[in-house]
Amino acid sequence: MDYAGRLSAHLPLATRLLVLKADGSVLVHSDSLSYKPLNWMSPPCALVEMEPDEEQSAAGVTVVWRIDQAKTADLLVISIHEVLHDSSHELGADPGLRKDGVEADLQRLLAEQVELLGEGTRLVRREYPTAIGPVDLLVTDAEGRHVAVEVKRRGGIDGVEQLTRYLELLGRDPRLAPVRGVFAAQEIAPQARTLAEDRGIVCLLLDYDAMRGLDERPDRLF
Repeated sequence: MDYAGRLSAHLPLATRLLVLKADGSVLVHSDSLSYKPLNWMSPPCALVEMEPDEEQSAAGVTVVWRIDQAKTADLLVISIHEVLHDSSHELGADPGLRKDGVEADLQRLLAEQVELLGEGTRLVRREYPTAIGPVDLLVTDAEGRHVAVEVKRRGGIDGVEQLTRYLELLGRDPRLAPVRGVFAAQEIAPQARTLAEDRGIVCLLLDYDAMRGLDERPDRLF
């Protein structure tokens, strides 16, 4: 297999999985690298099946696929020596990927279980508006002080910076000030935790399975 375009690449003879999709894309897989193909051609592209020339036939090639990219000069040429299995399947309409455990799910569950933020915590509003966008949760603690909560699946420094900006804006409102911050996530990077704690922001790790009630195992000790 040879690829020519923005770069050149060659794959020596070996057993490969060739995938031709209805959108015109072609993917070349090996039995490694998980989901990532060794090479591919993205649509729009055109595939032409050709007879091998004398030299290719002498080398054992039985058919040649030439795939041209319609928008670029990229070219993929696949020389096939033997077909071990050939099948075609109509997949039909794709309903799309529905992700579980996204930030919206975590936000909803935390709003329903605000006691995870501390005893006596009460929800004021989800998606509380600010001039630069909504903060995920605005709650009050047991003493009635306002707390802004930013929810992430994976908490990084950018999330801490985002919450810092929200706190600055909310703190200007005399009806809310002073406003504390909580950075809640399933995972929090060490650098993000350090930055948050340096700014007086509390970090909270969220157990998504436990919040969904899926962590009630009989072998748990606590």
